Amino acid sequence: MVENETIILSTTNLAIGYLTNRSKLVVASDINFELKKGQLIGLVGANGIGKSTLLRTIIKVQPVISGNITINNQDLISIDSTDLAKQLSIVLTEQLTSKNLSVYELVALGRHPYTNWIGNLTTSDENIVNNALKLVNISDLKDKKCFELSDGQFQKVMIARALAQDTDIIVLDEPTTHLDMYHKAYILKLLQHLAKETGKTILFSSHEIDLAIQLCDTMIVMTKEAVICDQPCNLISNGVFESLFPKDLISFDNATGSFRVSK
Repeated sequence: MVENETIILSTTNLAIGYLTNRSKLVVASDINFELKKGQLIGLVGANGIGKSTLLRTIIKVQPVISGNITINNQDLISIDSTDLAKQLSIVLTEQLTSKNLSVYELVALGRHPYTNWIGNLTTSDENIVNNALKLVNISDLKDKKCFELSDGQFQKVMIARALAQDTDIIVLDEPTTHLDMYHKAYILKLLQHLAKETGKTILFSSHEIDLAIQLCDTMIVMTKEAVICDQPCNLISNGVFESLFPKDLISFDNATGSFRVSK
């Protein structure tokens, strides 16, 4: 498949952090990257490096400190919440407080930006919801209540809801947090398939760096010194992963493209 070069999201000289009435705390700066249509992008880095801060800035929960974020050639600051919900969907780590909805009802909430104030679904909306269920292979679960699902099943439901929202970009914050090793790999492999199948740009943060290296088209690596965006093979050859963690315990093996415990 020829890679589509359409740039969906980009940052220019972006600085992220926290603003208060009296001070400004910059977590990371000089962030420049371009995310293309149909790519799976993994955002990785050590704990506390600023991954969640970057994601919250991209989804407009936190203000930009300086620089720009552009979505579909529009400055993020100029996009109102209704229009943003039609361009960008979110899957967060936090579990829903109420899981009394059926799988179908929860996925159908993804159509909210497009429905009238009553929330009635048209035939077109229903087709989009059913297609999202099919893409994530959970059509057989649509009548189940969400509290009946395993963590892995529920994560697939949340991904289906984002697909039903039909946005160019899907942002996921730690989508494999509550899952075992098999289901971590399953979810990330599913995201890889969905990016190729739907042409959506899928950005996720993760601690599963080894899996991300194997599955992602592009990775954004946050270190104390810089934020680097490139293909995994280039990041490996440039020694970027070797600087992620202190070498007294964890080292990166360039030959295998994976981390190992130092002897």
